[in-house]
Amino acid sequence: MRNPPFKATNVPPTWNGCGSRRVKTLAIFCVAMICLAAPAMDRWPALAMIESGGDDNAVGRGGEVSRFQIRSELWPGGDPRNAEDALAAARKIMKPRLEEFEKKHGRPATDFEFYVLWNAPAEIDHPSKTVAERARRFSNLVQR
Repeated sequence: MRNPPFKATNVPPTWNGCGSRRVKTLAIFCVAMICLAAPAMDRWPALAMIESGGDDNAVGRGGEVSRFQIRSELWPGGDPRNAEDALAAARKIMKPRLEEFEKKHGRPATDFEFYVLWNAPAEIDHPSKTVAERARRFSNLVQR
């Protein structure tokens, strides 16, 4: 037997006339629980999400291409709309940056530092407020 359609009469009596405050509180609680239960993302999918929302066809204001928003002068070739080509290009760009960071600091980059190295490598020791905020968002996606 199928469940009957939702009707106001199916609402528990304690909710009748409760107003929107209780509903909003419950909704916020549910969203928080879903977010806490969400698995962490790997760095590359999180980077694509921050940079372009994972859009393989994205082209930035400065001509950046691919899901990772790679500047045209750094694009090594291949199809920027192809996720595999874009990932290979992003890894190629980041490899020397991460190696240099580890050599200089004697440890691997944190997720925060990874994003700064991607977005503004010259600011690695003192990122601007804008870059730091994006790096925090990136780090939160990875560390969930």
